[in-house]
Amino acid sequence: LDNGRDTMVKKVGKYEIGKTLGEGTFGKVKYAVNTETDERVAIKVLDKDKIQKQNMGAQIKKEISIMKMVRNRHVVVLKEVLASRTKIFIVLELITGGELFDKIVSEGRFNEETARFYFRQLVNGVEYCHSQGVCHRDLKPGTFPNLLHLDSLHAAVENLLLDENGDLKISDFGLSALYEGGGPDGAEGSRASLLHTTCGTPNYVAPEVLADKGYDGRAADVWSIGVILYVLLAGFLPFDEPTMSALFRKIQKAEFSYPSWFTPRVKTLLNKILVQNSIFLCDLFEYSFHWSL
Repeated sequence: LDNGRDTMVKKVGKYEIGKTLGEGTFGKVKYAVNTETDERVAIKVLDKDKIQKQNMGAQIKKEISIMKMVRNRHVVVLKEVLASRTKIFIVLELITGGELFDKIVSEGRFNEETARFYFRQLVNGVEYCHSQGVCHRDLKPGTFPNLLHLDSLHAAVENLLLDENGDLKISDFGLSALYEGGGPDGAEGSRASLLHTTCGTPNYVAPEVLADKGYDGRAADVWSIGVILYVLLAGFLPFDEPTMSALFRKIQKAEFSYPSWFTPRVKTLLNKILVQNSIFLCDLFEYSFHWSL
C-alpha cells in the first residue's frame, strides 16, 4: 500500500484518500470516499513505528475493540480497520458539523433549551456506553483559551462533535476503559471494579480520580457530564485556577459558584452531579432524563 516514506497513499483498499482533516500524535485523519458506495468517511491513519516506539500498541488495540462494541446514534461509528506494512487505517463515520466547543465559543453560552438538547444527547450516548461496560473517562467539549495549557488549545483532541444535522456525537475512546459486570452479559447494577489510572482533561476530571484511591469510571464520566452542562449554560468552566495545585484543591472540595442566570432546576441537577462520590448512577440518569424533557 505504501513505500514507508512520509508521502500519503492515494488509495487504501476501496477508499480514495483526500485532504487532511486533522493531525495527532501517531498520524493524521484523512477525508476519504468509498469507491464502491460513494460514502464519505474519515480515516485515522496511524504510524506503526511511532506506536511501537511509544509502547502504545495495546492502547490502540483497546480503543479499536471498544469502538467496535459501541453502536449508538450519539457515538461516532467505527466502520472497519485496515492495515499495511507501516500504517493502520481506522475508517470512521465522517462528522461534518464541527465541534461543540466552537459552537459554545461562537454563541458565548447556550440558553437552557439549547443546553438541554445537547445534554440529553450526551447522557443518551454515555448511558449506552456504560450499558456496554465502557467508561469514556475523557469527556469534554474542548479546551478553553483561559485554561492552564494555552498551547494545547488547538492540539487538544476534541471529542464532542456535531453531525450535519447538528446532533451530538461522542468520539475519541483513547482513554476509555472496560469495567467488570457492566457489559451486556453482566449483572445489571453490579458494582464496577475500581479503576486506578489517573486520566482525563484536568478541568473536567472527578475528585475521586485525583484522589488516586481507585474510582468508578462511570461516576467519573457523570462528573464530566456535570462540568459540560455547566459550561454549556455558563460559557466558562466551574473549576479554573491559575495553577494545577489550586485547580485540584477546588475540584477535590467540589468548590464552585453559580452564575446569576442559572435556574433553580439547573442548580438542583448540578448539585446532585458535582459532588464527591455522586449519587447512584441509575437515579442520576433518571433525574437527568426528567430535566431533559
